[in-house]
Amino acid sequence: MNSNKRLVSLDVLRGMTVAGMILVNNGSGDSFEMLQHSAWNGLTPCDLVFPFFLFIMGISCYLSLSKTQFVPTAPIIYKVVRRSVLLFVIGLLINWFGNAVWGDLFDFAHLRYFAVLQRIALCYFFVSMFALFVNHRYTIPAIVLLLCGYGILLIAGDGYAEDARVNILGRTDLLLFGYDHLYHHTPIDPEGLLGTISGVAHVLIGFYCGKLIKTAGSIERKMIGLFAVGIVCVMIGYLLSYGLPLNKCVWSPSYALVTCGLAASLQALAILVVDYRSCNPLYYKGFQIFGMNALILYVGSELLAIVFGRWGVSSFIYDVLHTVISSLKWCSLAYALTFVAINFVIGYVLYRKRIFIKL
Repeated sequence: MNSNKRLVSLDVLRGMTVAGMILVNNGSGDSFEMLQHSAWNGLTPCDLVFPFFLFIMGISCYLSLSKTQFVPTAPIIYKVVRRSVLLFVIGLLINWFGNAVWGDLFDFAHLRYFAVLQRIALCYFFVSMFALFVNHRYTIPAIVLLLCGYGILLIAGDGYAEDARVNILGRTDLLLFGYDHLYHHTPIDPEGLLGTISGVAHVLIGFYCGKLIKTAGSIERKMIGLFAVGIVCVMIGYLLSYGLPLNKCVWSPSYALVTCGLAASLQALAILVVDYRSCNPLYYKGFQIFGMNALILYVGSELLAIVFGRWGVSSFIYDVLHTVISSLKWCSLAYALTFVAINFVIGYVLYRKRIFIKL
């Protein structure tokens, strides 16, 4: 394979991740434990999808900005700022829409400021600024500095306390934004402000892997390099977890390292199967379709889930499935898969019309 050829596996892994995000976000009723986030410390398959997306964003950030030779021209900076602001605003609009469809059109006093897209926006902005203004030889030192500094912050500030009034992450969010603008289904807001520190390091690991993919030369070197990064990150992350446990809500340094390591290894495997051995596209085409319109399909799925919940569509589909599937957990999975299939149809229509929406 030509080493300069576009790696289809990037779209495939991005699509797998988005499909996974839609799946785990839209179970109905009593779902399997593996499709639920860890209550606090720990790691389930459900906890992998968002960090995988951030890792892939880091790769894409390097590949995209490398086309401009990382020269910080005014148009490039404008593009980065514009994209960051749009991502953040779209995230806010999703949160507002959730309130609006339930009759609280102007209830901005309870608008959640942070969520998945807001975390993506902030991480994208800071990593892009790093890419444009800092020598890339400092990528690994920057990752180490951010994770070590964040680890010290967690230790010194009771970062693992399951009480927002004690936990430094929760206290910071409460002080800056107030209780009514935060997420309340976990001890602290899982996309809170200070967790962005570890999130930026997370995306920088993906950025480093993007550089490896771009400069490694042969496809074999790309795979070996990614596997090496994956093994090192997983080993260090698990060793670190003895003092700083794996925790998605906190986005602990161990969590960032382990999930990045697993993502790098899966990306290497995807390159092997999709790009190197050129397996039958029928095996991965569906994920590729998701991956080529990842952002719009994720945003659309969030809006669709809100609409389905408000007007009883979710309950109707679930009840129909429950008439033939007696197990509540299997019925929940069936509903989630049905919802993924609905979003796939939307993605397939866009793909067939060659419509690829990017900010």
